[in-house]
Amino acid sequence: MTVSLPDTPLAERMRPQSLDDYVGQRHLVGKGKPIAQMLSRGTLFSMILWGPPGSGKTTLARMLCSRMEARFEQMSAVSSGVKDVRQVIETARKRRMELGQLQTVLFIDEIHRFNKAQQDALLQAVEQGDIILIGATTENPSFEIIPPLRSRARTYVLNPLTIDELSTLLDRALSDDEYLSSLDVTFEDRDMLIAYSGGDARSMLNGLEMCCLLAEEDGKVTIDQSVLEEAFQRAFAKYDKGGEEHYNVISAFIKSVRGSDPDAAVYWLARMLNGGEDPLFVARRLIILASEDIGNADPNALLLATSCFDAVHAIGMPEARIVLAQTTTYLAAAQKSNAAYLAINEAMHDAESLPPYDVPLHLRNAPTGLMKSQGYGRGYKYAHNFPGHFVEQEYLPEELRQKQYYKPTDEGREQRLRDRLRSLWKRRSY
Repeated sequence: MTVSLPDTPLAERMRPQSLDDYVGQRHLVGKGKPIAQMLSRGTLFSMILWGPPGSGKTTLARMLCSRMEARFEQMSAVSSGVKDVRQVIETARKRRMELGQLQTVLFIDEIHRFNKAQQDALLQAVEQGDIILIGATTENPSFEIIPPLRSRARTYVLNPLTIDELSTLLDRALSDDEYLSSLDVTFEDRDMLIAYSGGDARSMLNGLEMCCLLAEEDGKVTIDQSVLEEAFQRAFAKYDKGGEEHYNVISAFIKSVRGSDPDAAVYWLARMLNGGEDPLFVARRLIILASEDIGNADPNALLLATSCFDAVHAIGMPEARIVLAQTTTYLAAAQKSNAAYLAINEAMHDAESLPPYDVPLHLRNAPTGLMKSQGYGRGYKYAHNFPGHFVEQEYLPEELRQKQYYKPTDEGREQRLRDRLRSLWKRRSY
């Protein structure tokens, strides 16, 4: 007989109550590791837990509080303000000073959403020991948490759960949860359910429960792709970061930017991000595109792409998707030129295949009298001493004096460069 569905979500029902049941983050909770050592010594310090959604930040905070027999107060930075923070602090201070009761652990979820004033309100209470602060954030604390608060707390990084760790949680839910264990659950592709979660244990468990609600018939549940898509409300992202599809999608992305189609480019960008691609990999490709396919037609493209990489590195996902989209659409819409790309390729070919021709004497440096006596630097014309800061002289080796590597196009800013070069170098075909 199937047990009726409980009111509490599966992820909450399966929340572990002890470190022995806690899955993942062995670099923090394993034997001899920082948090395990903290607990073994009976001490608890203020800390910032930085990790992706569903990596166990809230669970870890609750277990720490339970092990230390402290009072647990939880608030969300999304819905709480300075008044709420001060009220909790005042209650904690009275509890500690006047009533001699237990230490208070204040857990603030999404603490990066607190502004400076809200974070400032925590400083004195943390400093004086009125509260032990545990802040959870998905964003880099170096950029989102004020330095005085960071200096009063220890920062611990939580990693996304591995496939094996998620599989362990899945097995535990199917065997230990009263509702799920009453069902006969089979998977057409168990790995697909884990892939949908994106390393988020909460998402996986709640998605599993929804699959069972959608597919249960007389106590039997078959979870196939259509059930997964309905439960998670999205199609499965066909994107193998290490396989052929990875190269197919990145190729489509590059060619869409090169082909000046921002709509296609942003679609392939979404496909990569949805499939779990490293956003910094995409940002690096955009820097290459900015030089290879846009070049001097729009020099701002390289500046934007470089800034994009720095921004993506600083803020991470999910906000990094916006920066990537801005840069992708700009580069796709920008005027194009591969003249610089062709120029360096041809010059590299000559450098590799032709003899190492001598540097013309007038271009050589002459730091010694001997070199000057041998003609080094003789006849060199300093361009800034001439009208327009230009004077025609030979800069290539004698054997290559007719060679032209850079052939600017008539696109964007490069047209202005071409026109200037034409006016300066009459014998070249700019």
